Order: sequence, then C-alpha cells, then structure tokens
Amino acid sequence: MSVHRLPSADPIAAEPWREATPPERILAVRLHALGDTVITLPYLSALRRACPGAELDFLTRDEVAEIPRSLALFDHVLAFGGGRDPRRQLLHALALVPRLRARRYDVVLDLQRSRVSRLVRRLIRPRAWSEFDRFSPQLAGERTRLTIEAAGLGPLEVEADLMLRDAGAGERTLRAHGWDGTAELVVLNPAGTFPGRQWPSAAYTRFAELWTESRARPTQFAVLGLPPLAGRTRELSSRLGPQLLDLVGRTTAAEAFAIVQRATLVLSEDSGLLHMAWAAGAPTLALFGASRAAWARPHGAHADLVQACRMSDGACLDGACLGEGPPCLSRVSPEDVVARAHALLERTRAAPRTIYADGVAYAPPLAG
Repeated sequence: MSVHRLPSADPIAAEPWREATPPERILAVRLHALGDTVITLPYLSALRRACPGAELDFLTRDEVAEIPRSLALFDHVLAFGGGRDPRRQLLHALALVPRLRARRYDVVLDLQRSRVSRLVRRLIRPRAWSEFDRFSPQLAGERTRLTIEAAGLGPLEVEADLMLRDAGAGERTLRAHGWDGTAELVVLNPAGTFPGRQWPSAAYTRFAELWTESRARPTQFAVLGLPPLAGRTRELSSRLGPQLLDLVGRTTAAEAFAIVQRATLVLSEDSGLLHMAWAAGAPTLALFGASRAAWARPHGAHADLVQACRMSDGACLDGACLGEGPPCLSRVSPEDVVARAHALLERTRAAPRTIYADGVAYAPPLAG
C-alpha cells in the first residue's frame, strides 16, 4: 500500500456553513452514471459520521437511484427522470423543486456542478453550499471529499463501510445461481467498453486456473453486469465450466452491490462495477489500459491498480491505445495479476478499508 498526499486542487466555489451548531438537513446531489454516483457514497457515509444529528438526503436520476436506496445511509433518496437528455432532466428536476424546497435544506452539496444541479440548488435556497470541481486532475473521490469539506462539514475520515438495508440480499442471489455457500467468491469483470480497456479472455481463464491452484479453499468465480457482457461471459463459461457463475443480466444493481460486498476479490476492467466494488469495500484489483487512471482508479487500503498504459498520463480517453503495438492490457500477464491479487489480500486481511484519514489519502501509486 502506498500512502501519499494528493496534489492540491483549485479553490472550490462554496458558501460554507458558519453557524455554531451543526446543520439539521443536508442534500447531496449527484446526477451522473452509476459508477460516478457510487464513488460519492463512502464520502457521504463519512459525512454522516461527522454530522450524526443531521438528516442526509440524496438527489439523483431514476436510472441510478437503486443502490443509494438500498443503503442504510440516507434519510430520503429523491430521483427524477429525463434520462441523459439535459433538457428533459431540467423539466423533471423543476417539477421536483417544490418538494425539495419544503424540506428546507441548510446545506446543499452539488457533487455534479451541471446546469441542472446548479439551478436546483439556487431555487431551493440553502444557507450553505459547495460545488464539485469537475476538471481538476485528481481522483473523483478526492474531489468529492474536498467539496464536502468546502461546505464547512469536515474534516472527514473516510472508509468503505456502507451498510445495506437487506444484509442477506447477496447470499440469497448467489445461492439461487449456484454458489455452494462455502467457496471463496472471486468476481471477474471483463466489462471494459472499448478494446483498449479489455484484458483478453484467455488471460482471465489463465488467471482463474492459477488462482484455483494457489488457494487452500475452493473458489467459484462470478461475472455480473448488463446483457452486452454476455458474449465475453460465454467465452469464459466455456473454459471454466461450472466453476463460473454467470449472473450477467440476472441481478438488480442492488443485488450486484450486495454480491461484490461479500466477494473475496474483485478483478475488474474500468467500468461501473469496478467503482461499485470499491465503494462496497471489496478487495478490488483494477486493470487499466486506455483509461485516465489519475481520475478513475480505485484507491484506499483495499484497492490496487495494474496500470498498463504506456502513455505517461494514461490519457487514452477514447478507449483506443495511442502507443505502437498491441493494446497495453494484452501485455499484462496472468501470473503478475495473480501475484498482485495475493499481495492485496494479504494487505487487507483484518485491516480497515481506509480511504482517507489524518490528512492522508491511501492510494496505489501511478506508473509513469
């Protein structure tokens, strides 16, 4: 584990809470995709500990509201429709404003900083507020923490300690799809959207073989996700047979969260499930190829990173490797990944899932 201080960000736009007594009602707003939304959750859990007497509500979009609603974190989760169309979002959000104003929020944490979130914040007129830094070259989680603290609600001590309202959801779903209840569960997530973000299927198969040979307990592997992942899953299933639990398209988002929370290890390409596993506190090993790891990599004492990109800043944001030769991740050997996974589990054994404490961020180092 590497422990280091992250670079300073630009000043965050904020009107901080200046009262001697803590706020009574806080609204956090995050309107983006599932992975971006779940990244905020450990930080909001830390806020809940820092302000235990305050009501904490969450405003998001309908498409990503299921996991926040499944957690024992928020007093209310409010959501609106409109999909990803900004104009439709705006109309749906405006219809929700009277309900939000009736809540009389003392503080609004705008963790999105979009046209919609800014207008909502201005219309509900909180006494204190802060806005997310969208462009700083820092981890998204760190920018979330700084936004919360800029509103006068810190300092935060952040751990991956989220609690589900239904603690047994993951076990029930796993047993219904073939988990024997005793084997180690390793989640494989070959869900990188673009070829430059994908580790070859043969590498996953070899990883599974090496992992099984190296463990004292039996292992079952699982693949979760949306139906477009079915093609890569069938290839893995043909090679791993009944050792692989194919859950693609067979779980809700909340069930997937519950499953990864109980996993021994999650091995994942850059995708929403990667961030879900990290937020859930699972030991998470990320495979990064043509992605900007400086923004999106998981961090904390329970995470590690294989950064394959040969560009110094990992800036192949279009998902295609810009360097010469085959995609970066195709050069990463299963043997090296197994070794990193074993080291990660040894490090996290009986250790708290610390993300940020005592002014220090816990993060794997970036290459380059």
